[in-house]
Formats: sequence, structure tokens, C-alpha cells
Amino acid sequence: MDHLERLENQSIYILREAYKNFGNLGMLWSIGKDSTVLLWLARKAFYGHVPFPLIHIDTTYKIPEMIEWRDNLAKELNFKLVVASNDKALAEGMHPDRGRIECCTALKTEGLEIALKEGAYEGIIAGVRADEEGTRAKERYFSARDEYNDWEFREQPPELWDQFKTRFAPGTHVRVHPLLDWTEINVWEYIHRENVKVVDLYFDQGDGKRYRSLGCAPCTSRIDSTATTIPEIIAELRATKIPERSGRAQDANRGMEILRKDGYM
Repeated sequence: MDHLERLENQSIYILREAYKNFGNLGMLWSIGKDSTVLLWLARKAFYGHVPFPLIHIDTTYKIPEMIEWRDNLAKELNFKLVVASNDKALAEGMHPDRGRIECCTALKTEGLEIALKEGAYEGIIAGVRADEEGTRAKERYFSARDEYNDWEFREQPPELWDQFKTRFAPGTHVRVHPLLDWTEINVWEYIHRENVKVVDLYFDQGDGKRYRSLGCAPCTSRIDSTATTIPEIIAELRATKIPERSGRAQDANRGMEILRKDGYM
């Protein structure tokens, strides 16, 4: 068994444990590489069927190609797609120009809260990786949130020898992170091995630039890269010292820690 098979088996085990222990589950799908790998793993875990809805929090500022790709893949794979937005904030003119943290709070954190309430979800599966960003390294496979969706990252239960806490007090909302021990390179290695479809924005389209991380168009910048294949992306990642989310504006000045503490995915 190689390292990818071990990661795959662990993730499938976590997905099945979540399905067994929580009555009403949903899975976040950002349309990015991590959550798309998570979708692939869910289909493997449940023999081609995804037994819970995929939830996309649509800020309406996503890169248009992402939305087109989302709708096409949902139709091709025939899974239940739930698209949620904070319509009130959008109607009041919320935009990144009002401040990155303010915009993410309104359109992502509060948008997610709206989706959670409407779906009455006990647990949400997310494609969080510990290596991606500092606060994510503080997560657990099964991570509790309080009734207000807040996360106290200083009070995380130990998860030793594959012993996971899956029983929580009534009213607790749980985030499940099957990709927690994966790295960015692992994700691309797995996409290559399994031939997982990902949106073309990750590859150079002929102008020497591509996206390494995907988000809202006004807040996400491309990197200099001529990579047009997955092996070329992996080779770049092995040589770079630049953080994965360096092109994401909301990460600056501890922004992500503030957002995630308050319920951001």
C-alpha cells in the first residue's frame, strides 16, 4: 500500500464514520481541487452514490468558468447540488470593495450559516487540509462548533490511534475533515492517478499564468506558471517556497483566523 492508498483509505473511513454517526449531513463543494477530490472519495466510499447534498456557497463573485464547470459536473454525475447565498447582503450591495473580511463574513460565513439553518444539518463535510493555512492545522477530523457556529480552536479534543470523538452534546454542529492529513502535492498526485476532473483554471491557458487556489474573482490572483499538465504542477510545487494561498486577499493580517473562528469554512 503506497502513501496515496493510505490517505484514500483513511478519508473513506472518516466519510463512512460521519455518515454512520450523524443523521443529516451535507458536504461543502467550493469547486476547487480539494473539495472535488473529496467528491471523488465520497463516490468511492458509497459505491458511486453520494448520499448527502453538495453545498456551494455562492457569493456571486466567483470566476464565471467555475460556475459553468460546477453546473456541468453536477449534471454529469447526477448528485444533489444545493446553492446558497446571502441574498439580503447582496441586495444591500455587499462587495469586496467594502473590505475583504467584511465581504467574506457576509457572503461566506453568513451565507454558510443560512445554508446550515435551512438544511438543519448536524454535520458538514469539508475539504480542509492542515498544510494549507495556519488555522486549519489546529483542526481535528471531527471538529465541534457551538450553536452560534463559532469555533474554539484552543479546546480541541485529542485524536490518537484513529480514536475519534463522534458523540457531542445536543445542538452541537460538527465539521468533518476527511482530507486533514493530505498535502497540496498529495491532492495533485491523487488527481493524476485517479484521473479526477478539475476546472481548467488550474492550468496555464497560454499567457504564462494560472490559478493555484480558487476563490472570488476580485480577491484571487493568478501565479506565474507555464504548467499545462498535472506532472508539471507537481514539479512546480516541489520547488516552490511560496504559500498556496498567497494569492488569496482575505488571508492577509490574520484574516483567515478571524473568519474561521466565527464559522467560515
